[in-house]
Amino acid sequence: MTIENRIQHLLSQMTLREKIGQMVQVHSSSDANKELVRQGLVGSLFNEFEAAKVAEFQRVSTQESRLGIPLLIARDVIHGYHTIFPIPLGQAASWNTGLVEKAARTAAREVSATGVRWTFSPMVDIARDPRWGRIAEGAGEDPVLAGAMGAAMVRGYQGDDLSRPDSIAACAKHFVGYGATEGGRDYNTADIPERTLRDVYLKPFKACVDAGVCTLMSGFNEIDGVPASGNAFTLRQILREEWKFDGFVVSDWTSIQEMIVHGFCADSREAAREGVLGGVSMEMESTCYLDHLESLVSSGEIPLSCIDDAVRSILRIKFRLGLFENPLPPLPPAPFEARPEDLDLARQLARESCVLLKNEDSVLPLRKAAGSLAVIGALADSPLDQIGCWAFDRHLPDIRTPLAAIRGAVGESTKIDYVRAFTDEAAPRPETDEAALQAAAAAEAVVLFLGEGERLSGESHCRAFLDLPEHHLDLVKRIHALGKPVVVVLITGRPLTIPWIAENIPALLLAWHPGTMGGPAIADLLFGDHSPSGKLPVTFPRTVGQIPLYYNHKNTGRPPIEVERKMPMGTPLDPVGFCSCYLDAETTPQFPFGFGLSYSTVSYGPTLVKAEGGSFRVSAEVVNTGSRPITEVVQLYVRDLVGSVTRPVKELKAFQRIPLAGGEAREVSFLLGPDDLAFHHRDGSYGPEAGEFHAWVAPHSQGGTPAAFVLS
Repeated sequence: MTIENRIQHLLSQMTLREKIGQMVQVHSSSDANKELVRQGLVGSLFNEFEAAKVAEFQRVSTQESRLGIPLLIARDVIHGYHTIFPIPLGQAASWNTGLVEKAARTAAREVSATGVRWTFSPMVDIARDPRWGRIAEGAGEDPVLAGAMGAAMVRGYQGDDLSRPDSIAACAKHFVGYGATEGGRDYNTADIPERTLRDVYLKPFKACVDAGVCTLMSGFNEIDGVPASGNAFTLRQILREEWKFDGFVVSDWTSIQEMIVHGFCADSREAAREGVLGGVSMEMESTCYLDHLESLVSSGEIPLSCIDDAVRSILRIKFRLGLFENPLPPLPPAPFEARPEDLDLARQLARESCVLLKNEDSVLPLRKAAGSLAVIGALADSPLDQIGCWAFDRHLPDIRTPLAAIRGAVGESTKIDYVRAFTDEAAPRPETDEAALQAAAAAEAVVLFLGEGERLSGESHCRAFLDLPEHHLDLVKRIHALGKPVVVVLITGRPLTIPWIAENIPALLLAWHPGTMGGPAIADLLFGDHSPSGKLPVTFPRTVGQIPLYYNHKNTGRPPIEVERKMPMGTPLDPVGFCSCYLDAETTPQFPFGFGLSYSTVSYGPTLVKAEGGSFRVSAEVVNTGSRPITEVVQLYVRDLVGSVTRPVKELKAFQRIPLAGGEAREVSFLLGPDDLAFHHRDGSYGPEAGEFHAWVAPHSQGGTPAAFVLS
């Protein structure tokens, strides 16, 4: 019997109340919830990860409920379960989809041993505002990169065979536009034109759907006045009708009920109606569905077919996961012990996630036999802070901090003087500052660990200002004035505004929140055992006043010009300086999207474009002009010069990670098809338009020399 036949057979046996039960998700293993499971009134349990409790709830569901339908057990497994990988924004900085897929596979294998078979990941919201705390949870500002990372995670979580006991269902979130939240504030309004919604914010979700993602989660935000959890345009027209998605949609935590607070629904009964008619199959945590769907169907306000469709999509995923045959893992989990290959993977991904932003006078790599080294900063030896947000189940014994790794790397050859400065205390501590200065003065080189701890990023951790604390920066300036070689390692969940450091400190390594093996990964790079290869997945602004700041913006009729004086020039009749600029800040970023250095130098030859059938072969010679072997992330950008609607100044279309030996030259080519040039037109149609284009094969979004080509 096919899965669809099995679904229909089961559906025919279910009462309306039991059908509604499949649309209910609860988060605790309380006795009250166990009784609801016994009555067939719960379809999913989440945030319960103790194997014994999971097993008990599955036993009740499969053996004591009337129809024996298994529960779908869920958990927030965002960037690892016990073995924690870099935050997703850091993983995106690797531009390595193969490693990201392997990391998700590791997470699936570890968590599935407890009976959890569903994770609320990947987050593929496009984020152009680093004030938003949840930027840490996604892949940054570009839809092509975010789509590639999201699809890799989907493949990793779900594996080649979803019914295998070590595969888990993925959930692409937050559908859709949550990353456009105004002011960078969580849960805020997102006002997105439909063309931007389709050409930017929906693209990574489509990549996840094409990769076979089982579920999606609706967002907290509204879209054009309609909350995402009651939005039939996105959830039914686009997701179901246009994309033919056959999995199910879960609401975010109480987002069905929150439609009342939005002012979209008068009460929980209306919220239940709008949620189901909008296209949300399962309600997370709040009880609008359980309380009201039965009467809404009885009154004819919701057709029974809507309920059947929602339940059918939920059962489809349960059958595909093999839960009816194997609701629990074959063996109870043993005490966790990390596999060496998983720790190696975490180390490699953390290493490739790091971005070298500056390295004047080749301060890096440091010598292991330097005699003495000052390591200063609380973030050098703070296991939980290096893990980052959304890592509830980390295995603490496996975490290696940078300080421990630095000591292990240099052995007895170098004296390490560690000072726990730059803490998150609100006021400076003079005695600690003096100790840091003394350590720096006595050392041959200084490594400063700066940034933000775990508690300052993630959901509901939004920031109006992205500067370092003033007393931190004061101490950095005093250490810099000593004249020693200084390296800053930035531990953070988002881009920070660090103009003084970027302009004055000779070496700057961005490590994000790097996870379990972040310490060894950082040490690998500091001492040159490996060369950095990461590239920025998001723009670094100079000041929050520039935000939102992203590379794929529109040109405008008066694009920015950089002038010596930050004052307008000219007159209304001769508007030399009347452009899209600031009086008191530059318009350019501190570091652009796609930027990242290595321990060598790379040159790019001219971009060449050659017609190849109905497509274009775009290529350039890339040369490692130094002696060290490196990996270079080569990026392809395109601009449509004239369109029926205005087009961005650049758009990333593809990328490749290219290993280059010292002195090696390679021709790197991309095949650019008409679909890569498509966008939504004024009439809503989708496709490319004939005309002139520019293409860049470049090291980052502000690099390269364009080559022109014509699509006829």
